[in-house]
Amino acid sequence: MRAITLPEFGGPDVLTLADVPDPVPAEGEVLVEVAASAVNRADVLQRQGFYNPPPGASGYPGLECSGRIVALGTGVGGWAVGDEVCALLSGGGYAEKVAVPAGQLLPVPKGISLIDAAALPEVTATVWSNVFQVAFLRPGETLLVHGGSSGIGTMAIQLGKAVGAKVAVTAGSVEKLQACRALGADILINYREQDFVEELRETTAGHGADVILDVIGAKYLDRNLDALAVNGRLVIIGMQGGAQAELNLGKLMAKRAAIAATGLRARPLDEKAAIIAAVREHVWPLIDNGTVKPVIDRVLPIEAAADAHRLMESSTHIGKILLTV
Repeated sequence: MRAITLPEFGGPDVLTLADVPDPVPAEGEVLVEVAASAVNRADVLQRQGFYNPPPGASGYPGLECSGRIVALGTGVGGWAVGDEVCALLSGGGYAEKVAVPAGQLLPVPKGISLIDAAALPEVTATVWSNVFQVAFLRPGETLLVHGGSSGIGTMAIQLGKAVGAKVAVTAGSVEKLQACRALGADILINYREQDFVEELRETTAGHGADVILDVIGAKYLDRNLDALAVNGRLVIIGMQGGAQAELNLGKLMAKRAAIAATGLRARPLDEKAAIIAAVREHVWPLIDNGTVKPVIDRVLPIEAAADAHRLMESSTHIGKILLTV
C-alpha cells in the first residue's frame, strides 16, 4: 500500500508518500481501507519529532480515518467486511489501509458522507471525554472554549449548546468568530483585541466560566484561573502556549476549582473503547438528527499532505482539514 512516511523529522516537506507493507489485523482488530484521514496538531508535532506514537502503534501520521472494513481479525464481533466506518487511531491514518482495534470503530452517521466522517472521531472523543466525562458540563452552565474555530472548538460549541450550556469562545479574527456564532456560540472574544477574563466577567455578570476547555496551556494558566467561576473546572488538552507555568494555589482554593490535564492517544485500549462507546451513545444520535455536524475547512488529496500541514500551522483554517486517500 501507499502511506505518508517520515524518513526524518522536520518541516512539512519531509512527509513522503511511499510504498510500504500492508498492515495485518491482529486479534480484536479490523483492517480498514481508508477513504480519508484528517490532520491534527498532534500530526504536526510528530512530524517535528516532538510526539512519538505510543509503543506498538503505526509510525505513520494520522489519528483518525474513515473507510470500509476489508478484513476482520480473530475475535471480532459486531462488524462485517464492507461496513462503512470511521475510527479513532493511535497512528497510521495517512495510508491506504490501517489496522484498528474494533473498540475504536464507529459507524458512519446518517446523512454524513464517507469522506466527511473522517472529521469526527478525534474531535468527538476529545470533547466528550473532557467536557462531559471529566468536567461534567451541565445545562445552564457556561463553557469557555479556547480556539473556538478549530476542529475541537467547533465540536465543543455544538455539543455545549446541545446540552443547554452557554458557550463562550476565543478566536483570532472576525471571520473565525462569525463561524463560531453560526454554530451557536453566545459570547465571542477576539483574543488579539480583547482580554478574555474581562470580557467573560462582563458578559456573565461576574460569574465566569464553569468549564474551560484549553489548548494553550502554560501561557493561559493564571488567566484561566481568573476566568473560572467558583467550583469551576479547567481541562487542559494542549500546550500551544508552553508546558511550564506557576500555579497560584490560593486562587485555585478560593475558587474551590479543579484542574485536569488529559491526553487521548496513549490511553489504554479499554479506556479508548469506553470513550468511543460513550460517543456512540451520546453524540452519534445528535449527528444522526442533524443537531451536530462536522465542520470541514477543505479536503485535499493525500499527495498534498505537506500543504495540509502548512495550512494547519498557519492557523487560518476553520474546522477540520481532510486528506483523501
